[in-house]
Amino acid sequence: MGAVVGVVGFPGVAAPYTPLPMAALLTAQSISKHFSDRTLFSDVSLSVEEGERLALIGPNGAGKSTLIKIFAGLEDIDDGKITLRRGLRTAIAAQADVFPPGATALEAVIEALGTGSGGAGQSGHHHDEHEIELAARLTLERLGLGDLLDAPCDSLSGGQRKRISIARALACEPDLLLLDEPTNHLDVEGIEWLEGVLTAGRFACIVVTHDRAFLEQTATRIIELSTAYPQGTFSVQGGYDEFLRRKGEFLDAQAKQERTLSMQVRDDLRWLSRGAKARRTKSKSRIDASYARMDDLDALRLRNAPEKAARIDFTATDRKTVKLLAGRGVGKSFGDRTLFHNLDILLTPGEKLGLIGPNGAGKTTLIRLLTGDLESDPPTPEMLSEEDSIKDDLPHGTPPLGTLVRADKLRVVLFSQHRTGLDPEMTLGKALAPFGRVDYRGSSLHVATWANMFLFDKGQLNSLIKTLSGGEQARVHIARLMLEPADVLILDEPTNDLDLASLEVLEESLEEFPGAIVLVTHDRAMLDRLATRVLALDGAGGAAYYADYAQWKILRGLKPGSNGSETGANGATRARSAAATKKKKKLSYKDKLELEGMEAAIEKAESARAALEKEMTSAGADHRKLADLGRRMAAAQAKLDALYARWQELEELV
Repeated sequence: MGAVVGVVGFPGVAAPYTPLPMAALLTAQSISKHFSDRTLFSDVSLSVEEGERLALIGPNGAGKSTLIKIFAGLEDIDDGKITLRRGLRTAIAAQADVFPPGATALEAVIEALGTGSGGAGQSGHHHDEHEIELAARLTLERLGLGDLLDAPCDSLSGGQRKRISIARALACEPDLLLLDEPTNHLDVEGIEWLEGVLTAGRFACIVVTHDRAFLEQTATRIIELSTAYPQGTFSVQGGYDEFLRRKGEFLDAQAKQERTLSMQVRDDLRWLSRGAKARRTKSKSRIDASYARMDDLDALRLRNAPEKAARIDFTATDRKTVKLLAGRGVGKSFGDRTLFHNLDILLTPGEKLGLIGPNGAGKTTLIRLLTGDLESDPPTPEMLSEEDSIKDDLPHGTPPLGTLVRADKLRVVLFSQHRTGLDPEMTLGKALAPFGRVDYRGSSLHVATWANMFLFDKGQLNSLIKTLSGGEQARVHIARLMLEPADVLILDEPTNDLDLASLEVLEESLEEFPGAIVLVTHDRAMLDRLATRVLALDGAGGAAYYADYAQWKILRGLKPGSNGSETGANGATRARSAAATKKKKKLSYKDKLELEGMEAAIEKAESARAALEKEMTSAGADHRKLADLGRRMAAAQAKLDALYARWQELEELV
């Protein structure tokens, strides 16, 4: 399902359509939803106003995805009432990006507008096929996706497919846009693109997401769906930081209320324990009030119970080897396309390397090199020539160019974003413990105990993996990996589908992991917290190290070129090309001398920066040295940017 369009009223909604004032688009009053004997949510009320960007968060299994499917008209409610503004148009981009078989991006958007096979219903804004095709084309071009018009959806990356899915929904010109985990599969640039789309849009939206930085950047209001609150929801105007502050205040007050009520109930119990003769003269209303307070206390204790989160704790081998994995001059190309070239990499205990880059830049390929599934391309003649000139200065044990050297019996554990190894037809119990028990850190645990650590109850053990939610499957994958002792953890998008409570536990576990970690994630908050270094692939064959995510974010915006990715020789080539097209004019003698020496100055500055990059590669886990190198790297980049700017300034005088 890519995008589904709906117009009032929704099929299956229990209450008839009721018009709303212009400011309110949708109001849900005391709605409930059950699946079999399980209650997803009960007595939930919320509303959406014009122009609001409402973020919906909550624990896995709370019913967030079901709730927005209800608002899209794809699910029924069991109780309650939904009131809609007359003529309200909704569109949804669901978690799964499903397109018509064999469709191009343009055809997929046309189908969403109601003309292709399997369309979701006529959009109502366009009168013929020509208008619909034009609207689809304009939508893709307006969103910066014009180069994908004729690309088959089946051949696109996960991030590109997600963008097309969102484009399908936006093409329908909704008043209310519904997005379910839209940041999954998007790279950092893709998430920033989506933030721009939402903040610039004139529509209201409800977004189900656990991306904390995305919440802070886009949400005007956050609603948490959870049994921790009296009405099942907690609503706060503002971003995620404000939500956390207000939530903390509310839960503290609720805990204080429980303590006060508990003391009152103890007094009630002492009074009720007296003899019948002593109670006979007491008011019946006091007896009723006492029992009511006991019921209120039970409800408060349930709400104040600690929020459950999966017990994530990866097992390390605790080996003391300084160099776990070292690669020198590695690279990989496919056909005429170079993903990365002449890259050095060193993983040591305690290293937490963040790996970032646009979709298709080669992050997965680099992971396959690290795990041994792929071999590096051989060194180029230029690399070998340079190697020959410095061979006498290389330290003993330096790996040959184009090779990766792993410590003896290195244990590498991979968390795959594709949940590889999970058989969809297998039961949960078999997936967690094939023989009914697991050995974890010297203890033998029954499958039910092990399942409970990951928030599964005994009744779910016979459920098939394919029936589990994305968050539940992620927890199964983590549980299996926790049984494998690791020297190096490679985590490919581990945050997809995990709720905020589980994310916090995952981060704490990774902080304490003594081995090396390679972290591929679009979660900027996690990168900011964990990464001791960042390796950025630029999608054009280049790669560079940064002291941390914040430094990458700053320097990315300083690089020459319109897309912020032209550095080094690529940037110099473009600058020279631009210079060559200028019409020559007279310069002062001093300016002419400066211009003649500019290429040499830039090459010298680029060499200095490249030397710092290599020094950062060999710095290991020395955080103090890395911080100093990061500052020097920033200064070197600033100098290089100033030289490019001056070169352009001189050329404009020519």
